Amino acid sequence: MARKQIPEEVRQQVEAIVELFNREVIKIPAAYYVTRYKGEYVHLGRMRWGKFGPLCRLKYTGNMKAWGFAIYKYSDEAYDPEEWFFTGAEYVDGTVEGALKAGWNAYPW
Repeated sequence: MARKQIPEEVRQQVEAIVELFNREVIKIPAAYYVTRYKGEYVHLGRMRWGKFGPLCRLKYTGNMKAWGFAIYKYSDEAYDPEEWFFTGAEYVDGTVEGALKAGWNAYPW
């Protein structure tokens, strides 16, 4: 069975949202969000002074306002869609922007 893929036009929208967040919220050239795509997932992580760190994973549902969300738990070294007790969880609203804000608050720079 073939894995679902995120359509290219959706990837472009995600990239634009992440780029805007990096530019308007983070504002640090050496620290920024990056995306990695695998099947129906977008893995959001951060590059900080040359080192990558995972933050969260979004699952594409076919709706830009209803992404599935899973925070990365460093204690388990895994994404956990059931974990909702973390600083920033209140920003998770099904949008890419909400996920960016949640990751920003869960794992301060």
